[in-house]
Amino acid sequence: MNQAPPSVARSEGALPIVYRDEWLCAIDKPCGLMVHRSNRGTDKRFAMQLLRDQLGQRVFPIHRLDRATSGLLLFALNADTAARLGEQMMARTVIKRYLAVVRGHVDDEGLIDHPLAPDGKGLEKEAQTRYCCLARIELPFAVGRYATSRYSLVRAQPETGRMHQIRRHFKHIFHPIIGDTTYGEGRHNRLFRQHFACHRLLLHASELTFQHPADQRTMTLSVQPDGEFQRVIERFEVPQVEL
Repeated sequence: MNQAPPSVARSEGALPIVYRDEWLCAIDKPCGLMVHRSNRGTDKRFAMQLLRDQLGQRVFPIHRLDRATSGLLLFALNADTAARLGEQMMARTVIKRYLAVVRGHVDDEGLIDHPLAPDGKGLEKEAQTRYCCLARIELPFAVGRYATSRYSLVRAQPETGRMHQIRRHFKHIFHPIIGDTTYGEGRHNRLFRQHFACHRLLLHASELTFQHPADQRTMTLSVQPDGEFQRVIERFEVPQVEL
């Protein structure tokens, strides 16, 4: 198989490719880019179309990431591979891990077991997200009636795949993700914009583990956050996160 170098492959104007062989291609999706065309917005650029043009062939997205979420996005390069990976997704054997910065100090680890309805409407369905705390920070900035502000860097692993699951689950336990303009807190989002020039959602798809559909070997792909997310981690003097 033809694997990309350990560092993310980048060229000007191209999507960064993390891994590629004749069956699969994984990219590091930038924050602000939709996966594919949707009736929810008026975007003109989409990861699916950009990658298709970049590779010169049809591509099949295996899962989704929100527009505001960066990180690993997996595509199949033929319909049979897409079907096989789709079966793994349905069986919940694909492990997805995310990094996030949330308000407050979370527990060392936990399971958020809270049903969610699609788009917040209709029948609720089971939804679980496991998480562990990687670091806690207290900053000398007043927010509301508190003289300081507290935040946690967490690794989240959704066990199910509901819309906006991680964002909605951390809101549910009163630790919303920083930069979330839908489920977050405006005061803390403004603090990060003012003090850290951070204007994005601090949620990053950092790791995927699955069985390669061609030979069934276990594949684990990972990519570190960069740009504004990485600068936030550096400003907080958080040690390098081991993915």
